[in-house]
Amino acid sequence: MNIRGVNEVRVVGENVSTGVYPFMEALRLAEERGLDLVEISPTAVPPVCRIVDYKKFLYDLKKKQKELKAKQTTAELKEIRFGPNTDEHDLNFKLNHARKFLTEGHKVKAFVFFRGRTIVFKERGEILLLKFAQSLEDLGVVESMPKLEGKRMIMILVPKKKK
Repeated sequence: MNIRGVNEVRVVGENVSTGVYPFMEALRLAEERGLDLVEISPTAVPPVCRIVDYKKFLYDLKKKQKELKAKQTTAELKEIRFGPNTDEHDLNFKLNHARKFLTEGHKVKAFVFFRGRTIVFKERGEILLLKFAQSLEDLGVVESMPKLEGKRMIMILVPKKKK
């Protein structure tokens, strides 16, 4: 990193007395120790610089970013589709899939697709989705209640927070 256009910098680091130094003095301090002067906060007045080994600094920075990325969890939205006349066995089969998705921490979007004249059976679809949600209440919470959007009745379940 090139530090330019500054007369003085605030220096921090191990075995260095923290304080504001003229730029050339700070650079000399770093060279005496066989280390580099690295600008940490360029927007501060005066800019904050640290006396460290630059390669080690970059390594630690990458390691920290990798650690943060590993801790990050991405929740996918898994879809489960039903028809308004879905049988008990099919419902149980799809319940097992939904259980697996919720235990893995994914959201589940369950929807009933009405084809042709089956739109007449809206209440069947709603009952089916509510029954589905009730069966999964130990693992998930209903984020949005069943609502009709065009030819689909949609409900979203999210996994319960682990204590």
